Amino acid sequence: MTVPMLGLVDTAVIGHLDAPVYLAAVAVGALIFTFLYWTFIFLRMGTGGLTAQAFGAGDADEIRAALARPMLVVGGLAALMLALQVPIAGAAFAIVETGAEVEALAREYFFIRIWGAPATLANFVLLGWFLGMQNSRAMLAQMVCVNAVNIALDLIFVVVLEMGVAGVAAASAIAEYAGLALGLVIAARILKATGGRWERARILDPRGLGHTVAVNRDIFMRTVLLIAAFAYFTMQGARLGEVVLAANAVLMNFFTIYSHAVDSFAHAVEAMVGRALGARSREGFVRAVAACAVWALGVSLLVTVIFAVAGGPIVRALTDLTEVRAVAGEHLGWLIALPIVTVAAFVLDGVFVGATRAREMRNSMIVCFALYMPLAWYLPTVWGNHGLWAALLGLMVLRGTTLGWLFARIERRGGFVKS
Repeated sequence: MTVPMLGLVDTAVIGHLDAPVYLAAVAVGALIFTFLYWTFIFLRMGTGGLTAQAFGAGDADEIRAALARPMLVVGGLAALMLALQVPIAGAAFAIVETGAEVEALAREYFFIRIWGAPATLANFVLLGWFLGMQNSRAMLAQMVCVNAVNIALDLIFVVVLEMGVAGVAAASAIAEYAGLALGLVIAARILKATGGRWERARILDPRGLGHTVAVNRDIFMRTVLLIAAFAYFTMQGARLGEVVLAANAVLMNFFTIYSHAVDSFAHAVEAMVGRALGARSREGFVRAVAACAVWALGVSLLVTVIFAVAGGPIVRALTDLTEVRAVAGEHLGWLIALPIVTVAAFVLDGVFVGATRAREMRNSMIVCFALYMPLAWYLPTVWGNHGLWAALLGLMVLRGTTLGWLFARIERRGGFVKS
C-alpha cells in the first residue's frame, strides 16, 4: 500500500497547481515509464518464482545464483536505456498523442526520470528475490524507503522549491537509488544468514540460464501486451481531450490503490506456491492458493465499499479543478465495480508466476489482448469515456477467465505439483 500512496501524493501535489496541463503531463510521463519499467517486470516476477523454488528445495547455492543471473541482465538493460533515451522518447511521444504544451512538460519529466532506470531495474530484482526468500519484511522496508523518500522530495521540490513537473521526476529518480542502497544492505545480511557460495559455474550454467531466459522471455511478452493495453487506454483517453485525460489519471489512482492492495496476496501466493513446488508439497500448494484466494476476495469486497462511500471525497482531495472533478465523478461507478471483477486475475497471476508457468500466462494474455483492442477502439466511439472504462474492465474479466481455464486444465492433467 506504500506504492499507491506515492501515486496519490504525486497526483495531489500536481493536481493542486493552477491548470490541468500539469496533471496531464505527469500522467503522460508516468505512462511512458510504466510501459518502460513494467516491460522489464519479468526481472521481479521471474526472480521471485525461481528463488522461491530454490528456497523450497533448500539449495543455498541456487538461491545466490537466482539473484546473480538477473543482476547481470540489469547492467546491460540499464546501459541500453540510458544510451537510447532520445529515440525512446521520440517513439513514445509519437505514439501518445497530446497537445504541444502537455508534450513539452512530459518530455521534461522523461529526461529527468530516465536517470533512475539503473536503480529501478536493480530494485525489481531485489524485490523478487526478497519475495522468493519468503521475506516480505525486506520488501516492505525497501518499498517504504523508496516511497517515503519520493513523497518527501515531492513536497520539497514541488511545494517548497516550486519545481513543478521536473520536481516530481527528480524525486522519483532519487528515491529509487535510496531504495537500492537499502535493498543491497538487507540482501547482504540475508545471504550471510543463508549460507552457500557464489559459484561462477552455477551462475553461468547454460541449463540454468536457459530456464531463466525462457521464463523471463514469456513474462516479458505477457507484460508488454498488458502494458500496451493500458497505454492504449490512456491514448484513447487523450483523444477525448485534456480534461478526460486528467480525470482518468485521477481515477487510475483508485485502480492503483486496489491493485496494490490485492496484489499483496498475489505476491504471497507466488512465494508460497514456489516454495511448495520446490519442496514438492501438494498440501502446501493447495493451502496457499485457497488462503490467498479467500483473503484477496475479502479485501476486494472491502475496497468496493470504500470506493462507494469515499470515492467522491477522494477525487476532491486529489484535484481542485472543477471540470476534472466533474468528469471523474461521472465515471466512479466503473471503479466501484472494478475490485470484484479483477480479483481472480490477480490471484491466478501469482499462482502461475510462483509455478514459473510463464508460457501459459503469455498465451492467456495474447488471447485477452486480441479481444480487448477492438473493444477499446470501438466502445469509446459509442459511449465515450464510459466505453473506454467498459473495455478495460472487460480485459480484466478476460484475464481471470482464461487463467482460470488454464488452471483447471493443468490440475486435470496431473496438477502443478509433481511428485
